[in-house]
Amino acid sequence: MSKSKLVDYTKISPNSSARTVKISKITIHHMAGNLSVEACGNVFQTTERQASSNYGVGTDGRIGLYVDESRRAWTSSNRDNDNVAVTIEVANDGGSPNWHVSDKALAATIALCVDICQRNGIKKLNFTGDKSGNLTMHKWFASTLCPGPYLESKFPYIAAEVNKRLSAASNGSASTNTGTDKNNVSGAAGGVLWCVQIGAYTHKKTAEARARSAEAEGFDFSAVQSEGMYKVQSKGYADKADANALLAKVKKAGFSAFVNTRAADKASTTKKTVKRIAQEVIWGQWGNGADRKKKLTAAGYDYDEVQNMVNKLLGK
Repeated sequence: MSKSKLVDYTKISPNSSARTVKISKITIHHMAGNLSVEACGNVFQTTERQASSNYGVGTDGRIGLYVDESRRAWTSSNRDNDNVAVTIEVANDGGSPNWHVSDKALAATIALCVDICQRNGIKKLNFTGDKSGNLTMHKWFASTLCPGPYLESKFPYIAAEVNKRLSAASNGSASTNTGTDKNNVSGAAGGVLWCVQIGAYTHKKTAEARARSAEAEGFDFSAVQSEGMYKVQSKGYADKADANALLAKVKKAGFSAFVNTRAADKASTTKKTVKRIAQEVIWGQWGNGADRKKKLTAAGYDYDEVQNMVNKLLGK
């Protein structure tokens, strides 16, 4: 059998065909449900459904094998794509409209992609935003939302993480994770910041209007151009807990939102005005007491200067 060493569970589906070409792509799907790897395997047992995938990843990070890599799974509604691609179904720990996946599932998917690339001689995973790359998505081959907004937003990150580990492995680096740890998720130390996203639009004016509606509720969002879209995102946080805290407030205010990641580049770390930070303090975005002082100092702001502005804005 040709399969990943990361597999935790195997239940071979009768729905597959002979693969006639060399594997050169990976297609990541979502399950549109929070299925375990066992439940997903059961779905693919019926011949009436005529569906399967090579692998499935559960919310708990476990990996299931349903079709050996030597065979073509019936996953993407496209014979040609399935013939060249290893297909992966990923469970959702959140439903419509964002179809969120857990950090463990995301980490396991990245590790699985690294292993697939290494064993099949794929030197680099290219996400181009269309069919020309070798990291593809179901929606390009059929009328579907698969892999869902959240997982779709992670494709550039997935490709970057896979390539980083492939490069480290080829260079013999012992200090970089090479993909065998399914629970590894890179944070700010790997050049990634956590942020909250409340929308993605093709037109900049629409995105800016969405950002203004959030600001009217006391939140600081901006339109960030990425992957051909204008994403309405908060500032980036090095600690995911801070992004989750903002997410809870944003959802409570009635916005549809989810936590996303973006590269820790120069634009995402630009300092704001003291007045803006003081407004955020008043809105409760920087915590209280010693915790607030610690966060402001760590972000490069003068605590006393910010506090003086807070007092001024409050008329004290």
